[in-house]
Amino acid sequence: MFKENFPIHTLTSYKIGGPARYFFEAKNPDELKRAVEEAKKRNLEFFVLGGGTNLLIDDKGFPGLVLKPSINFIESSGKEVSVGAGVSMPDLINFSIERGLSGLEWAGGLPGTVGGAVRGNAGCFGGEIKDVVKSVKSIDVETLREIERDFSDCNFSYRSSIFKNSPKKEIILSAVFSFKKGDAKEIGKSVSEKILYRLDRHPLEYPNAGSIFKNVPLSQINADITQINADTIRVHPRNNPRKSAFTAPVKLDPFPVVPAAYIISEAGLKGVSIGGAMISPKHPNFIVNVFEAKSSDIKSLINLVKVEVKNKFDIELEEEIIAA
Repeated sequence: MFKENFPIHTLTSYKIGGPARYFFEAKNPDELKRAVEEAKKRNLEFFVLGGGTNLLIDDKGFPGLVLKPSINFIESSGKEVSVGAGVSMPDLINFSIERGLSGLEWAGGLPGTVGGAVRGNAGCFGGEIKDVVKSVKSIDVETLREIERDFSDCNFSYRSSIFKNSPKKEIILSAVFSFKKGDAKEIGKSVSEKILYRLDRHPLEYPNAGSIFKNVPLSQINADITQINADTIRVHPRNNPRKSAFTAPVKLDPFPVVPAAYIISEAGLKGVSIGGAMISPKHPNFIVNVFEAKSSDIKSLINLVKVEVKNKFDIELEEEIIAA
């Protein structure tokens, strides 16, 4: 039932990595359960592939099963919309525009699938997917039992949720979103503005996996912070006066953070390359595949950024990208 030696890099935005030993695309929950059951019988490690937009596959490939839940449906009942985990975020956003449903304007241009967005509590421009989630249905991979959680039971946090952190290892099947009624033209205009912003500011001309690092909450910066104005702070590393002080912008994400891109830029890392990978001069929180980059090239740059930022500013950057 599984495809063998599958070129999994063809399903990722990075276009990097070796083959998966096995691959299976599940069209519905029953197929998904059967695939999980078969993987357990064969004692196969497996991971779940969404849109492949926030993922780095190892150069050696994946030795187990890559399981893709292509559960693709959108069903609406007024302001509530039930959506399969395999539906792309652009498709859901277009659906909301057509029906004048407000709540995802911040996600204009966001790639990936609904399942991946819910799992990682995707967010940008001050919004997060949790803002519109009413409930989520998943399966427990141990028991194959379906679980339906209300919003309050999903434990959403910054770029995370119970589905990302739970040791139970659940697979998201679908989610119900609760929107507000709005004007279709205004919703469409707001979405278009976000798309144009991404086209202008992000290095979309190269294969990439989006933001590599999470933005840094002010509460996690081990430094004395001086507020200059509503949008700017001065950061003075506390533990080691030899660390560099710097002035930084602050944005809501949806709470006050210093953009990782700005910190990386201040560390002087724009344009640094290893192999076929490069820290984008256009947006330094993107590490782009410029010329047939290897997974090892990307990982080396990630490590370089973390070390340099820690040494210079005493700030610990945390990856947003998932490595498999």
